[in-house]
Amino acid sequence: MKWKKFTIKTITDAEDIIISTLYDIGLEGAQIEDKIPLTPLEKEQMFVDILPDAPEDDGIAYLSFFVEESDANPVDADEMVANINRELENLRSFMDVGEGTVMVSETEDIDWINNWKQFFHQFYIDDLLVIPSWEEVRPEDKDKKILHIDPGTAFGTGMHETTQLCIRQLKKYITPQTELLDVGTGSGILAIISLMYGISHAVGTDLDPCAVEAVRENMEVNGIAPESFEMMIGNIITDREVQDKVGYNKYDIVVANILADVLVPLTPVIVKHLKPGGVYITSGIIDNKEQTVRDAMEAAGLAVIEVTYQGEWVSITGELAGEAAYV
Repeated sequence: MKWKKFTIKTITDAEDIIISTLYDIGLEGAQIEDKIPLTPLEKEQMFVDILPDAPEDDGIAYLSFFVEESDANPVDADEMVANINRELENLRSFMDVGEGTVMVSETEDIDWINNWKQFFHQFYIDDLLVIPSWEEVRPEDKDKKILHIDPGTAFGTGMHETTQLCIRQLKKYITPQTELLDVGTGSGILAIISLMYGISHAVGTDLDPCAVEAVRENMEVNGIAPESFEMMIGNIITDREVQDKVGYNKYDIVVANILADVLVPLTPVIVKHLKPGGVYITSGIIDNKEQTVRDAMEAAGLAVIEVTYQGEWVSITGELAGEAAYV
């Protein structure tokens, strides 16, 4: 098996935003090489107490993405590099991405999809235990609220700050009567957790057809009834058929853990799907884009009711007041 390897030289501060951005052009499951010291939590997850001396952090990071190729499925490296450079140039308009050069190489017979499993271990998000399928629940944790989830190559596990921000906001606002719309649902983690905490029904939308199987598997392993979570594939921003299928004036909560550049065009669409008094929870917002998303919410008729922070990421929650937004 052969793989094309695309490696971007950047800076550590830009790692997350570049990884999130390049997912949209088909690059998933980044391998990160940098000199940032491990946090205590990361050491615990890797079963490491004392590390050998490492070079001083120089702020440089290398992000590598692997694309499988074969005679039947050749990879156009020049086109991919052009797409990467285009996305990097867009990011340069509002943030520093460092050198931003792209290197291309080829490698064979690697199991990069599974190698990271040695680093992913169970962890808590407040009172919620998140555990992968290859680990056992400890006896002392059997009475805890437990989310069983496997990361896969493209979808969320709950480890990222943006996901945790959404989870904490959802827990504040959901009720047993909540009808939830999860835009960009990915693994389905946000909707599944909401269902675990007792909401009545959820709908998820995503651009990637692979999300259907990821959601199905995660629902099954967490004991979520099929009729309680409906998945739809398509672009809710531009596709009227998807908008009609999702339904208008219908949702108590819409959650969107997506980059700010997507949240801006998404927001005026979402108000059509919220009930009056409905709550719109957003995340995936790098800190210097906070005002941009706030402005988009207010322009769409939403009142910003809460802003929360974790690391360099921001979650903004808005509320739709007044009459129904769409008839």
